[in-house]
Amino acid sequence: MSVSPCGFTRTPEKGLARLHWGDTGWAVEGQPPDVPALRPLRGLEIEWPDGRVPLDGLLSLTAAGVPLTAENAPPWVPDDLAALLTDREWLDHAADGTARSLGDLRREEHSVRLRRLAHPVAAPQVSIVMATKRPALVGQALAQMGRQRDVRAEVLLGLHGVRHDEVRDAVAACPLPVRWVEAAASVPFGEVLNQAAGLAGGDYLAKWDDDDWYGPRHLADLFMAMSYTGADVVGTTAEFFYLEPLKATVRRTTFASGASYPSEVFADHVAGGTIMVSRATFHEIGGFPGLPRAVDLEFLKAAQKAEARVYRTHGLGYVLRRGLSADHTWQLPLSHFLKVAVNQWRGFRPSLLMEAA
Repeated sequence: MSVSPCGFTRTPEKGLARLHWGDTGWAVEGQPPDVPALRPLRGLEIEWPDGRVPLDGLLSLTAAGVPLTAENAPPWVPDDLAALLTDREWLDHAADGTARSLGDLRREEHSVRLRRLAHPVAAPQVSIVMATKRPALVGQALAQMGRQRDVRAEVLLGLHGVRHDEVRDAVAACPLPVRWVEAAASVPFGEVLNQAAGLAGGDYLAKWDDDDWYGPRHLADLFMAMSYTGADVVGTTAEFFYLEPLKATVRRTTFASGASYPSEVFADHVAGGTIMVSRATFHEIGGFPGLPRAVDLEFLKAAQKAEARVYRTHGLGYVLRRGLSADHTWQLPLSHFLKVAVNQWRGFRPSLLMEAA
């Protein structure tokens, strides 16, 4: 595994420390940077030396997810890096512990932007797999797929009791190549996914849910996480929820038990609508289980049984829609999401990384 944000701490216990050029390279308050020891910090404030110095050590810290900031940047710092380092808006938000606090969220968004710069990857070929019973949602889903950046994507639709004529216009409007299968409503959901996945031409498969929201770097961030960890299966946290009947957005960072629900960890659970896996590993695992429900959960169990390594990356580019529990394969009452919410806002309030999806 290369330098990575694995172990990133969402809620820091300490403030900013000083990152400066020392006798042997970059140092934090006079000591060589030790990433685990830096995790409790809100971030590092850069004190630039008088002359040009190597940036490798600094970039290694950004690759590790350590939030860095600077009041200014000398001309020898690349423009894209300088722009991120001197964007200090995230520091304007204090983490005050209230339900509407944005401090920790803005800090993590800043960290993710720096990670993207530090972990450049070639655009992968991704086959997006989506099964749907709801033709009215297909247009929105395809539009979000078409916004994906830094990937070469195709769309594989499993029309579950839906005729292609019902989604013809939405398919025609999609800028990506789209192929589809039609399956009777009686066919188990997992089998519909497998039929669609059977059309895949990409090196990677990415599962997509028709009623959720995805940011334009969703797929690229998944592949980035796969690249810096070497994981076999990646997905995001199920972190942001839009509770449609209540017209409210909540964010959770703990389980209902109160245990921490971290991102950037190897884990047995990722959000089902965000699973990415290489096509070869997908077949080794045995594909999706041919079940009507709990397909994602059982797939992840099968992955672990096959000794595949599962990694959970940040969930800031993904929002799950929740209506009444009967409307979803993952059936939990709205009260559950309110119980686990660390943040709660009125209306649709996703992370800034969603870019107003």
